[in-house]
Amino acid sequence: MSLIHRAVPADFSALDELVREFYAIDGHHYAEKAVADALAPLLGGDDFGEVLLFDSGYAVVTWGYSIESGGRHALLDEFYVRNRGRGVGGKVIEEICARYATLGISRMILETERHNDRARAFYTRHGFRAEQSTWFSRTAR
Repeated sequence: MSLIHRAVPADFSALDELVREFYAIDGHHYAEKAVADALAPLLGGDDFGEVLLFDSGYAVVTWGYSIESGGRHALLDEFYVRNRGRGVGGKVIEEICARYATLGISRMILETERHNDRARAFYTRHGFRAEQSTWFSRTAR
């Protein structure tokens, strides 16, 4: 039995509540319009990725492509579990990775905040390895 299901536009209200919780806990700025605009294409199609819902949280997975990664890869952009420490996150992360392996995804990548040792330990327990790369970013405008 699957723990996860793909979110659709009708799931927006429940998803928005989870996003607000996650951003408050993780210290991210929540901007209602920006979140709604970013979620809309993920809920309405699969050009950019998808949102997965589960009993106590959500995951946002987006598509990327990298020669170094061996082709199409997935970015686990957001992963939030309510009531952590009960084993749900581990089961869900394994199901997510298995889901994308069957779709031909060569690699699952993610980013954590430098200070979030608990998340880093969680991902390490589930087979993710820290890389030596450092991401840089800037506004495209």
